[in-house]
Amino acid sequence: MTTSISQYLDLYRQHGDAIRNHAPAAMNALRDAALAALEGATLPKKGQEDYEATDLEQAIAPDYGVNINRVPFAPDAAASFRCDVPNMSTCLYFFFNDIFAASRTAARNTQPGLVIESFAEAQKNHPEVLEQYLGSLADVKKPEVALNTLLAQDGMLIYVPKGMVVEKPIQLVNILNASAPVMALRRILVVMEEDAQAKMLVCDHTQDAERQYLASQVIEIVAKRGAMFDYYDLEESSDRTHRVSSVFVSQEEGSNVLIDGITLLNGFTRNDCYVDLNGEHAETHLLGMTVASAHQHVDNHTFISHNVARCQSNEMFKYVLNDSAVGAFAGKVLVKENCPRTVAYQGNRNIVASTDARMHSKPQLEIYTDDVKCSHGSATGQLDEEALFYMRSRGISEAEARQLLMQAFMADVIDAVRLPALKDRLHHLVEKRFRGQLAMCAECGATSCGSKIDNA
Repeated sequence: MTTSISQYLDLYRQHGDAIRNHAPAAMNALRDAALAALEGATLPKKGQEDYEATDLEQAIAPDYGVNINRVPFAPDAAASFRCDVPNMSTCLYFFFNDIFAASRTAARNTQPGLVIESFAEAQKNHPEVLEQYLGSLADVKKPEVALNTLLAQDGMLIYVPKGMVVEKPIQLVNILNASAPVMALRRILVVMEEDAQAKMLVCDHTQDAERQYLASQVIEIVAKRGAMFDYYDLEESSDRTHRVSSVFVSQEEGSNVLIDGITLLNGFTRNDCYVDLNGEHAETHLLGMTVASAHQHVDNHTFISHNVARCQSNEMFKYVLNDSAVGAFAGKVLVKENCPRTVAYQGNRNIVASTDARMHSKPQLEIYTDDVKCSHGSATGQLDEEALFYMRSRGISEAEARQLLMQAFMADVIDAVRLPALKDRLHHLVEKRFRGQLAMCAECGATSCGSKIDNA
């Protein structure tokens, strides 16, 4: 067992009663399995195996505080979050550290029958949903998931009934702010019934960037037959924020799920995504985009399992790295036996804009069926010198030409966004990020900064 895990096991043994008393029964029912999984567990370390480029042990090792007694953190939401995505009205909710809250306008913007509430509320109002699905996908054999399961005390439930089309996007703003180092333990459970449709935007922000934070989150997404769900994850935190996120997706026949993870400002980030295609004609789009500079670290691990025939997955992750930034991508697509007519594409494309930046890439295909269309590829390099020369010969400065080429490099990931207002906003944010300007969701109170990326 590692030191980082043992300190939190000690915390649980000392304060387990308080943790359980502040949590709903459905969460408490998962703790014994999580505790057993953590006994003797070790976290992935840098240099472990033939790929591992991220040291989760180091990320979790600091002695973060945990809000065991659920002391409320309730700043003025208008002051904390003054921004909006232009031309997009949303159902707005918050996690203040790991305490869930609805905005003043949330109830007015929520359709009848749509359930968006805390786990504590769901235990009273919809116990059958919470108890059936919570923890059904998240794998507690993974230490980072088990740690979250052991200590988390509340979360957010989104339940979309059969056939409902949610008209307004659901927006969740995660705000980190504390007077001492803190671990925010968040859970999200999304259940999309048959033929239901919804889109969700999650924004991560850090206030008081001088503090050290760890955001531990586990997201479970259940997409029933014919359901359609978009999950957009935009991280703009601080260089002292560590984030460990695990997303688990289960798709049934004819479902369509898009997951788009965008990291523009951060400290240390590890994103894991696991997708199971369990019904024929299910379709997955898994996308990622990273702009990193200074000493930022962004690691994306993905696993897509084609468990039945006639499914499709499309995966593309892109990175632009500058200064001493480190990027990592490890993606695996598994096509099991008796899964003909599978279509799967996996790609990883990267620009390393300085001699000190590092990119680690390991795309994988594992296929046990004939009659499939599957491919993968990875490429890491610098900007096209011929394209730079052509643009400079047309009177464009070198710095401007580099920024334009990097923006164009990211365009296909942004263009895959199925929310027009968000797509437009992301083009603007990426441009600002490359110019080294403050790149917040629209100048909200959260504070972060990034280096200008113009010396590729």
